Amino acid sequence: MGLRWYIWAVIRRLTHISRPVLWINTVGPATVGMWLTGSLWSWEALPVLIWLTLPFNLLIYGVNDVFDQETDAKNPRKGTLEGARIVPEEASLIARGVVLLNGPFLLYFLLILPVGATLWMALYALIFVGYSVPPARFKARPFLDSGSNAAYAFPLVFVPLAFGASPLWPAAVGLMAWSAAKHTFDAVQDVDEDRAAGIDTTAVRLGPSGVVLWSGSLWAAATLCFALVNLPVALVNAAISGYLLYGLYRNPTPRTGHRLYPMSIAFPYLAGTVAGVQLVGALSLGAYP
Repeated sequence: MGLRWYIWAVIRRLTHISRPVLWINTVGPATVGMWLTGSLWSWEALPVLIWLTLPFNLLIYGVNDVFDQETDAKNPRKGTLEGARIVPEEASLIARGVVLLNGPFLLYFLLILPVGATLWMALYALIFVGYSVPPARFKARPFLDSGSNAAYAFPLVFVPLAFGASPLWPAAVGLMAWSAAKHTFDAVQDVDEDRAAGIDTTAVRLGPSGVVLWSGSLWAAATLCFALVNLPVALVNAAISGYLLYGLYRNPTPRTGHRLYPMSIAFPYLAGTVAGVQLVGALSLGAYP
């Protein structure tokens, strides 16, 4: 009973650290990538989809939390649904969790999947580790922090490659631009804490007003790319990004960024639903690909 309780306590803690509300950012693109190959469901995709839940999100956010303990301790958002606040003693637990949960999947992919797919997967993992870990630490490098988040779109590349299909590049490039824009927009709420800790991010460098132009340009580029694939998705993207940008433009402060953050979290759910419903409908009716 004691061991079982301990195991479940560890799983619950690691799950909290992995920020389940944000799993949509990894599982969503992979699911869309599977649909874009012309399959409503493929059992071969199941290991990839499972990997992109707790294991990979623990890699993203657990590693980030280990190396951001100083700033997280002063951040009122931490310790809530928006992210865990860890203590130093948990660093080794997170490290073991990342290795034990990701290692078997990566070995399986290396042995089973085509080389092109595994190379994109390896780059995917390395970029997110490099985001937090010195000496790369993209998080503290203006514009590299934003650009590195383009990796969230990589499942739209490696999932089709895993099934011997060609990626739909306008969708992939559009999501890369979208992800870079969203990262900088979301970082506005942390400008004060990052500046106090000496962390120079794109949001810190540009300030909230500059982020409106930076993220607005990237979201406009994403909208154009999405329009080449699906006009309703492009229109939804334009509407939601326009709402977020206008809100920040009217009152360009970190507090406004925090107030708008729930809508930013909902953004991929709403846009993904519009894309997903259409794709599922088309696949069910035999109208796609």
